[in-house]
Amino acid sequence: MTRVDFYLLPQASDGDGKHLAACRLTQKAYKLKHRVYILTETSDEAAQLDRLLWTFHPGSFIPHRVHAQPVDPRLPVLIGHDAPPAEFKDVLITLSSKVPEFFERFERVAELVSPDEPARAAARERFRAYRDRGFTVQTHNL
Repeated sequence: MTRVDFYLLPQASDGDGKHLAACRLTQKAYKLKHRVYILTETSDEAAQLDRLLWTFHPGSFIPHRVHAQPVDPRLPVLIGHDAPPAEFKDVLITLSSKVPEFFERFERVAELVSPDEPARAAARERFRAYRDRGFTVQTHNL
Protein backbone atom coordinates (compact mmCIF):
# COMPACT_ATOMS: atom_id res chain seq x y z
CA MET A 1 0.00 0.00 0.00
CA THR A 2 1.14 3.53 -0.75
CA ARG A 3 2.80 5.42 2.10
CA VAL A 4 1.83 9.11 2.29
CA ASP A 5 3.97 11.67 4.13
CA PHE A 6 3.20 15.36 4.57
CA TYR A 7 6.23 17.60 5.05
CA LEU A 8 5.32 20.92 6.69
CA LEU A 9 7.75 23.71 5.91
CA PRO A 10 8.64 26.11 8.72
CA GLN A 11 7.21 29.63 8.95
CA ALA A 12 10.63 31.11 8.22
CA SER A 13 10.93 29.50 4.77
CA ASP A 14 10.91 31.84 1.79
CA GLY A 15 8.97 31.53 -1.46
CA ASP A 16 11.41 28.96 -2.83
CA GLY A 17 11.34 26.86 0.36
CA LYS A 18 8.91 24.35 -1.10
CA HIS A 19 11.00 23.92 -4.23
CA LEU A 20 14.23 23.58 -2.27
CA ALA A 21 12.59 20.95 -0.06
CA ALA A 22 11.52 19.10 -3.22
CA CYS A 23 15.12 19.19 -4.45
CA ARG A 24 16.44 17.80 -1.15
CA LEU A 25 13.86 15.00 -1.07
CA THR A 26 14.62 14.20 -4.69
CA GLN A 27 18.34 14.05 -3.98
CA LYS A 28 17.77 11.69 -1.05
CA ALA A 29 15.50 9.39 -3.09
CA TYR A 30 17.91 9.44 -6.04
CA LYS A 31 20.82 8.42 -3.79
CA LEU A 32 18.67 5.51 -2.57
CA LYS A 33 18.21 4.50 -6.26
CA HIS A 34 14.50 5.34 -6.43
CA ARG A 35 12.81 6.72 -9.50
CA VAL A 36 11.10 10.01 -8.70
CA TYR A 37 8.29 11.89 -10.36
CA ILE A 38 7.85 15.50 -9.20
CA LEU A 39 4.34 16.77 -9.83
CA THR A 40 3.99 20.53 -10.25
CA GLU A 41 0.91 22.72 -10.73
CA THR A 42 2.01 24.20 -14.08
CA SER A 43 4.55 23.82 -16.87
CA ASP A 44 6.21 27.06 -15.70
CA GLU A 45 6.68 25.61 -12.22
CA ALA A 46 8.12 22.43 -13.79
CA ALA A 47 10.64 24.54 -15.73
CA GLN A 48 11.54 26.49 -12.58
CA LEU A 49 12.13 23.28 -10.64
CA ASP A 50 14.16 21.88 -13.56
CA ARG A 51 16.54 24.86 -13.31
CA LEU A 52 16.71 24.65 -9.52
CA LEU A 53 17.64 20.95 -9.53
CA TRP A 54 20.81 21.86 -11.45
CA THR A 55 21.83 24.63 -9.05
CA PHE A 56 20.36 24.07 -5.57
CA HIS A 57 23.46 22.40 -4.13
CA PRO A 58 27.00 22.87 -5.42
CA GLY A 59 28.50 19.58 -6.50
CA SER A 60 25.24 17.63 -6.61
CA PHE A 61 24.13 15.93 -9.78
CA ILE A 62 20.62 14.56 -10.23
CA PRO A 63 19.92 13.39 -13.78
CA HIS A 64 16.45 14.65 -14.66
CA ARG A 65 14.31 16.36 -17.24
CA VAL A 66 10.90 17.87 -17.71
CA HIS A 67 8.33 15.30 -18.83
CA ALA A 68 8.18 14.90 -22.58
CA GLN A 69 7.66 11.95 -24.87
CA PRO A 70 9.43 9.65 -25.35
CA VAL A 71 10.83 9.10 -21.87
CA ASP A 72 14.37 7.73 -21.54
CA PRO A 73 13.85 4.46 -19.60
CA ARG A 74 17.10 5.04 -17.66
CA LEU A 75 16.07 8.49 -16.40
CA PRO A 76 15.72 8.45 -12.59
CA VAL A 77 13.89 11.78 -12.10
CA LEU A 78 11.12 13.35 -14.12
CA ILE A 79 9.28 16.63 -13.53
CA GLY A 80 5.82 17.33 -14.89
CA HIS A 81 2.40 18.84 -14.35
CA ASP A 82 0.38 15.89 -15.61
CA ALA A 83 0.27 12.10 -15.21
CA PRO A 84 3.68 10.42 -15.23
CA PRO A 85 4.66 7.54 -17.51
CA ALA A 86 3.85 4.05 -16.21
CA GLU A 87 7.47 3.22 -15.43
CA PHE A 88 7.52 5.81 -12.62
CA LYS A 89 6.07 4.22 -9.49
CA ASP A 90 8.64 4.54 -6.68
CA VAL A 91 8.35 8.07 -5.27
CA LEU A 92 5.90 10.85 -6.09
CA ILE A 93 6.80 14.29 -4.76
CA THR A 94 3.77 16.47 -5.19
CA LEU A 95 3.62 20.24 -5.19
CA SER A 96 0.02 20.12 -6.35
CA SER A 97 -2.89 21.56 -4.39
CA LYS A 98 -4.99 18.47 -5.25
CA VAL A 99 -4.67 14.76 -4.56
CA PRO A 100 -3.22 13.28 -7.77
CA GLU A 101 -5.53 10.73 -9.42
CA PHE A 102 -2.61 8.37 -10.05
CA PHE A 103 -0.98 8.46 -6.59
CA GLU A 104 -1.91 4.87 -5.66
CA ARG A 105 0.53 3.36 -8.11
CA PHE A 106 3.46 4.89 -6.20
CA GLU A 107 5.12 3.23 -3.22
CA ARG A 108 5.60 6.61 -1.53
CA VAL A 109 3.96 10.00 -1.84
CA ALA A 110 5.60 13.11 -0.38
CA GLU A 111 3.28 16.10 0.00
CA LEU A 112 5.17 19.38 0.53
CA VAL A 113 3.21 22.05 2.37
CA SER A 114 4.10 25.75 2.44
CA PRO A 115 3.73 27.62 5.74
CA ASP A 116 0.99 30.03 4.64
CA GLU A 117 -2.53 29.36 5.90
CA PRO A 118 -4.23 28.81 2.51
CA ALA A 119 -1.64 26.11 1.68
CA ARG A 120 -2.08 24.51 5.11
CA ALA A 121 -5.87 24.50 4.72
CA ALA A 122 -5.63 22.80 1.32
CA ALA A 123 -3.16 20.29 2.81
CA ARG A 124 -5.62 19.43 5.57
CA GLU A 125 -8.22 18.61 2.91
CA ARG A 126 -5.75 16.37 1.06
CA PHE A 127 -4.76 14.72 4.36
CA ARG A 128 -8.42 13.85 5.03
CA ALA A 129 -8.87 12.60 1.45
CA TYR A 130 -5.96 10.17 1.78
CA ARG A 131 -7.06 9.04 5.24
CA ASP A 132 -10.69 8.60 4.17
CA ARG A 133 -9.48 6.29 1.40
CA GLY A 134 -7.76 4.09 3.98
CA PHE A 135 -4.17 5.26 3.62
CA THR A 136 -1.90 5.76 6.60
CA VAL A 137 -0.73 9.37 6.57
CA GLN A 138 2.23 10.75 8.50
CA THR A 139 3.14 14.38 9.13
CA HIS A 140 6.69 15.71 9.54
CA ASN A 141 7.73 19.22 10.57
CA LEU A 142 10.81 20.34 8.66
